[in-house]
Amino acid sequence: MKKIMKNKLIILMAVTCILGGCKKSLLEPVPQTQLIPDNAFATPERVEQQVRGIYGGVKSGQFLGGRYFIYNDIRGEEFLNNTSNGVTGLQTWNFTLNENTNEVTNFWNAAYNAINRANVVLLGLETSPLDVALLNKYRGEARFLRALSHYSLLTLFGRPAWDVPNDKYGVVLRLNAETNSDPAANVVPRSKVSEVYAQILADLNFAEANLALNNGGGPANATRAHRNAAIALKTRVYLSLRQYANVITEANKIVPATAPFQAATGVAHRLEANIATVFPPLVSPAVQGTYTGTESIFTMPFTSLDLPGTQNGQGSYYNPSPNGLGDYYLNPAGITANAGWKTTDARRAFNVVTSGKTYLRKWPNNGGSIPDYAPVIRYSEVLLNLAEALVRQNNTVDARAVDLLNAVRQRSDATTTFTVAGFADAQALIDQILIERRIEFLGEGLRSIDVMRLGGTFVAKDIAPAVAPTGTQYVWPIPLRERQTNTGIEQNPGY
Repeated sequence: MKKIMKNKLIILMAVTCILGGCKKSLLEPVPQTQLIPDNAFATPERVEQQVRGIYGGVKSGQFLGGRYFIYNDIRGEEFLNNTSNGVTGLQTWNFTLNENTNEVTNFWNAAYNAINRANVVLLGLETSPLDVALLNKYRGEARFLRALSHYSLLTLFGRPAWDVPNDKYGVVLRLNAETNSDPAANVVPRSKVSEVYAQILADLNFAEANLALNNGGGPANATRAHRNAAIALKTRVYLSLRQYANVITEANKIVPATAPFQAATGVAHRLEANIATVFPPLVSPAVQGTYTGTESIFTMPFTSLDLPGTQNGQGSYYNPSPNGLGDYYLNPAGITANAGWKTTDARRAFNVVTSGKTYLRKWPNNGGSIPDYAPVIRYSEVLLNLAEALVRQNNTVDARAVDLLNAVRQRSDATTTFTVAGFADAQALIDQILIERRIEFLGEGLRSIDVMRLGGTFVAKDIAPAVAPTGTQYVWPIPLRERQTNTGIEQNPGY
């Protein structure tokens, strides 16, 4: 019976072809509610949606929507674990990761998903009929986000740039779009650390040359890549490479020689007058903070309908109940114990005591009506990147570096003034700049990056052991799932 019905169907299809001219469009209709690849980049509106999709991948809660910054901070000495919850970074905090740990696998997958989105867009733009200048702007955004993603991976899974003997332990450079399930396309060996950094800088240089000077003002100047965002990110990358002259060259493009410090071209970035408006207190839905103000160079935005997901956002980890889960509280022996961080410093207001423990409340809303944004880079970081580079490059108590340090400190603590005469030597000034970084960017995901780029040891905290640069846990393991599907990749030593 089934054979008879099948033969009837074949005859019916043949008749249809004869009567209808056997048009392929009749046999394979295109769904009117879907875009086929040939049309996905045919109009400005469609290209815009494709580019927005890259941002959506980057701001995954498992990636730059929250967890990347958390992992980089809880590896350091500023936070103690409060809940022993294996789902919320416990093994990152206590340095017991293995190749099967969820955060290792999920972070890797989210990062490469974002990179592939960028690569798919770059491939589609090659045949798009749009104006070349507009296409290059979109290419600049895609390459900026690809660079940011590769850099983020490298800071956790790759050896630091200074470790030349282990240069081979970088991450996988993925520069081609994977649009099918061909297993062979996934077999890509690790690139050297130096090769990954070279590609990151090539992407950022292209982005700088092709991105818009600004995105028309408003939130778009903080939530979409622009020229100054590429420059700012390069200062961070060159600092990781210890190429201090290049940090200075890049920073000088957006930081004037003397105070007041404000970018003269592109978006007019400058410090907010009050740190409280960078990370506003718990507010009603009628009030919006300046997550996208003049200091914000690039940030991950969220709305009440678009959240990083449960147990992903910074507010979830750092806020005590009822605004968060309070997984981590501030270590009394960490930067909060620094005598030079005065009680009158406005940044102390973010440190809230609950039940005898001090929690960080830079992200107080945690998915409320006005969800907290996840800051990627602020102008204050560029100022301190430049200050540190000036001192290291010149090996002197550099007067401009002192001015930059004062600009960040005095915004929150007008009672403290650093002077050239107040530092015995260049190292004393560097030490103070590093202290300022720990205060200013507490909870913003820079601590692990700073420890590793300087070849420092992750100090012991509570039951978590110290981890030296030679320790296995100094870098993350390559996920087992990746090694099972990508036979060309090598595991980090010790795992």
